[in-house]
Amino acid sequence: MSESLAQFFIDLERRRTQALVARDMAVVERLHAPGYELITPAGVVFSRERYLAALAEGPFYTAWEMGEVRVQATAEMAVLRYQARLHFPSGKVVHCWHTDTYALLSGSSAHPGDWQALWSQATAIAAPTPSSS
Repeated sequence: MSESLAQFFIDLERRRTQALVARDMAVVERLHAPGYELITPAGVVFSRERYLAALAEGPFYTAWEMGEVRVQATAEMAVLRYQARLHFPSGKVVHCWHTDTYALLSGSSAHPGDWQALWSQATAIAAPTPSSS
């Protein structure tokens, strides 16, 4: 895969996560496919409707830090994987692996030809345990 194609998806993911933190609902709605689902580190499944409603209610994230992003892509799908630190209004910070699947949904009536997030999954990374010496 070309470096420019990988960078396109990294930039797209940054735009999506920044919109989630900023609660820029126009961007959030445009970048999440109608069938979008999020699986949280706790194993809770959020449909697109539930996730967008939670974001619209009030601050959901206060920051989203992305580590190095790895990308695999075809002409119609892309998968991104990276470590993230998700910051919440409660002060809680979750360190996790984050995997996002994007699809080129040319049949989408809302935004034909747009790349949209289809599935996201976050898996918590346990804090390292101190070694006993």
